[in-house]
Amino acid sequence: MNTTALTQGPIRRQLIALALPMLAGNIMQQLYNTVDAVLVGRIVGESAFAALGVAGAVMNLFLFLISGGCSGVGVLLSQLYGAEDGPAFRRDFFLAALFGLLLSLGLTGAGLLLLDPLLSLLQTPESVCLYAHPYLTVIFLGFPAAFSYQLSAAVLWAVGNTQAALLFLMVSMAVNLGLDLALIPYLDVAGAAWATVVSQALATGLCLGYLARRFPQLMFHRGDMRYDGPLLRRTAHYSFVSALHMASLYIGKLAVQRTVNGLGEASIAAYTAATRIEGFANSFGDSGASAMAVFIGQNTGAGDRERVFQGLRQGRRLLAWFGVAVSLGMILAASPLLSLVLPGQGGDSLDAAAGYLRLVACFYLFNFLGSALAGFFEGLGRVNLTVIGAAGHITFRAVVSWLLAPALGLPAVALATGLGWVGVVTFWSVLARAWSRSGNANHSHRCTVPSGETGRIPS
Repeated sequence: MNTTALTQGPIRRQLIALALPMLAGNIMQQLYNTVDAVLVGRIVGESAFAALGVAGAVMNLFLFLISGGCSGVGVLLSQLYGAEDGPAFRRDFFLAALFGLLLSLGLTGAGLLLLDPLLSLLQTPESVCLYAHPYLTVIFLGFPAAFSYQLSAAVLWAVGNTQAALLFLMVSMAVNLGLDLALIPYLDVAGAAWATVVSQALATGLCLGYLARRFPQLMFHRGDMRYDGPLLRRTAHYSFVSALHMASLYIGKLAVQRTVNGLGEASIAAYTAATRIEGFANSFGDSGASAMAVFIGQNTGAGDRERVFQGLRQGRRLLAWFGVAVSLGMILAASPLLSLVLPGQGGDSLDAAAGYLRLVACFYLFNFLGSALAGFFEGLGRVNLTVIGAAGHITFRAVVSWLLAPALGLPAVALATGLGWVGVVTFWSVLARAWSRSGNANHSHRCTVPSGETGRIPS
């Protein structure tokens, strides 16, 4: 497992090789949450199962700030790697680690402070809040571990090594499952939270140990641990805008969750189950977007404009086929899949969740096309465009869900989600077409860092 230069070679094969380990890793991440939810539902009950759905909407607002920030750092690191600027790469790794840990501690404090107001704002029923509160308290305390894993994985992804992060995630997943079985019977939902935090810390240790042992040229040392104002500002810009992108999605999802909560506990359970299955489906698009961002980032750093757009064309085509396949799979297998997640027989919750999944699946082609375009703009460093598109989509989704849910129930949320995807794909496609026709786009030069020395990163 070596670092990989993506600036030459067969594009489609490289995109697939990047995306497959990311896909497996994203599915593992979904299994983290799904295993917790299923075991909690089976052992503790439906109220606790519903609580993990509400808790997911709350904690993801914070966790996706963390993962979005690390994704932004990863884009810049991939550009520096493509530009073969080793000293700037290591210095950026140090700056991101130092300031990211401080910010993750700040998010822990903010989460604990805002926990009760958020649960109240979401109109969480008392029976559900009883379980959501202790779960979220433990998750918030584990934010530094979540950040450390996301950053170390972003370093590996930036240089094309996606297999190692997957391997360590598989190990931590096994640990998470064992801890779930051991702790949930005694600590209820808090046991599931502790299992997640401990397994994330383990994945971090494995990732950093691997980097230090196998790729010391990527690790920062004493000489790299210094302040670099221009590089820090550039890192902060990429991280902030990427984090804002992810946060805007989950602020909107919080608004949608509030609408669903107003429909009653059965609808909460149905929506929780449906979004668990949807998370697995979204893993394909998310992995494609991440692979696109790494590929586009390295070739942007190398200044190869033609290869950048070849990557866009081939990546978009691959993701379109995946979108059609996932859509058909969700429509045909909605009820059997949901029966694996919902506690008991599901009853009315199963019917409502299946209706939601089948309707939203009709729009999955647009979801995946949007993922390709989002990865393209992120790799270029034009993360502001992904924020604008995502914010428009999630605002539309939240507003239409709120307007129609009282009359239509969960199908209103599915319809709003799908139409939002259609709108954002149209917006991004127009921008991508204009960008491809521009002869003087500002991403066509080789990536440089204002104050950095240069030095090739050995492969």
